[in-house]
Amino acid sequence: MKSFVSLGLLVLALSFCNLSERLSKLKGGNSINQNSTTNSTTNSSNTSTTAETVEKPKLTAAQQAISDGGQSVKWDDQGISWTLPVNWKKMNVGKTMFNYSSPDLAFLIANISVMPDNFPSEASLKATYESALQQLKNGNYENVRYLEIDDVKGVEFVETMPEEKSSPRRHQWIAFRNYLGQNQQLNIMLSTKGSDFEKHRDDFPAVLYSMKISK
Repeated sequence: MKSFVSLGLLVLALSFCNLSERLSKLKGGNSINQNSTTNSTTNSSNTSTTAETVEKPKLTAAQQAISDGGQSVKWDDQGISWTLPVNWKKMNVGKTMFNYSSPDLAFLIANISVMPDNFPSEASLKATYESALQQLKNGNYENVRYLEIDDVKGVEFVETMPEEKSSPRRHQWIAFRNYLGQNQQLNIMLSTKGSDFEKHRDDFPAVLYSMKISK
């Protein structure tokens, strides 16, 4: 009798062992599947890339009319030219700064910064773009994009209305080029006070997109 009881307990114990083993394997299998899914998701995330869109200027009919009826001005020191509205006048032109203005104080301000030869221009441009996207998210910019003007890739952004309408509101483009043996940052800004910006909304892109850049 005792032997039958012992045998029964042994079979029961083995049954529990087998069940435990099967549960352990099942759990392990689920873990493996979960890890596999996680790894697959991670790898997919790591390998996925977002195509970088670089746009080219497109003038509206109103902007094209401004450009067609404008005056050509050239920055001889830097080999850059624009077409400006005929009533804009020269304010200050030097080796690294170019400034014209309209009668009601809208401005074209161009600055050249000479960077070291080993300056990481592409990385800097990307950082400018990402910073501008953050400003867009924060509501400070109304538009941000990579824009190629005369075969030079840059970052274009337009500010929203400032809190004080008498404060400047800018339409800006930042890029890099190699010119005359120099690694240069180009900072082209069109600006007026916030309350006058809508009056020049077509002027600014007409001027900016007319730019010709020596390489």
